[in-house]
Amino acid sequence: MPEQGEKTTGFNTRAVHAGQEFEPRTGAVVPPLHFSSTYAQDGIGGLRSGYEYGRGGNPTRDALQEQLAALEGGSHAYSFGSGLAAEDALIRALCSPGDRIVLGNDAYGGTYRLISRVLAPWGIANKPVDMSDLDGVRAAVAEGGARLVWVETPSNPMMKVTDIAALAELAHDAGALLVVDNTFASPYLQNPLALGADVVVHSTTKYIGGHSDVVGGAVVVNDGELAEKIGFVQFAVGAVSGPMDAFLTTRGLKTLGVRMERHSDNAQKIAEWLVGRPGIERVLYPGLPEHPGHELAAKQMRRFGGMVSVQFAGGEAAARTVAESTRLFTLAESLGGIESLMNYPSEMTHASVKGTELAVPVNLLRLSVGIEDVEDLIADLDAAISRL
Repeated sequence: MPEQGEKTTGFNTRAVHAGQEFEPRTGAVVPPLHFSSTYAQDGIGGLRSGYEYGRGGNPTRDALQEQLAALEGGSHAYSFGSGLAAEDALIRALCSPGDRIVLGNDAYGGTYRLISRVLAPWGIANKPVDMSDLDGVRAAVAEGGARLVWVETPSNPMMKVTDIAALAELAHDAGALLVVDNTFASPYLQNPLALGADVVVHSTTKYIGGHSDVVGGAVVVNDGELAEKIGFVQFAVGAVSGPMDAFLTTRGLKTLGVRMERHSDNAQKIAEWLVGRPGIERVLYPGLPEHPGHELAAKQMRRFGGMVSVQFAGGEAAARTVAESTRLFTLAESLGGIESLMNYPSEMTHASVKGTELAVPVNLLRLSVGIEDVEDLIADLDAAISRL
């Protein structure tokens, strides 16, 4: 098999085979799931394949990490118990008291909560800014102390698209590192490391896992020094993914490319169907030509993804009516599963940023478009919107 990060084969081939060599004793095509918390030593310090204790290493987790690195074009990947655990470990590894994080002003609410309420008392400052305004980002970085520039693209839930290559150059000129949350796009649609980013983070709960049955997170880098720091925190703090979670995430990751094609097909059709309908104020989807980030998304992404946000002319009442009226779109947190989900961010995923500059419009719904028959999904939305 190719070494980690080596792109000698296509995406789907790497997804199926990276880190997934058959088990040599029996020939099992699917590598066995390793639950053991500890490993026998051949004499003191005589470790077999480097395994000593489950927090420090697990074959199932290592297989997932190899798979993730291969798909993001990285040299090293680290798997965690959740997306926020991954972000916390990343920030602990790369920041010190007095450092500042410049992040998008429409970042995921949990990310902002982690930085502003958990890490701020430990001396990590933050500065929210519109990442589509490069002059504004440059000014924020120039204020001093910027260690990380943190961006989601497309962003959650406003679907803003940011120029990763330009932002990387800006960050590096100021001596900062660029972190890209690639959760919405997934490694199939976008590879930030190839565009100049230093670190990629994922909530693997979403498209990577893909079946709404496992929680996890990941950090991917292409720099040995950064990898050593992040790997140490993963080991020392211990928020690792468990064996079953790693196994389920690997299973989901194998079909990521196939699923993302269907997610993107369905989302494109639904976004186009929503445009111009009575009661709809705005449809936010990078695949629409009128989206301000359409051309940039077409340049740095393979497809436009499965996430669509919708703002309703009838305000909060209209958004709530539609959210509580669908049959196939399930009202729930999270995204990226094979089933379609609907979310009211203002009171659900982004409730923690209400009253801040990261607050989400109260007339907005976020659709995670699944892989069902798109005609059925459109009929479901049509019935719900017709109630307005």
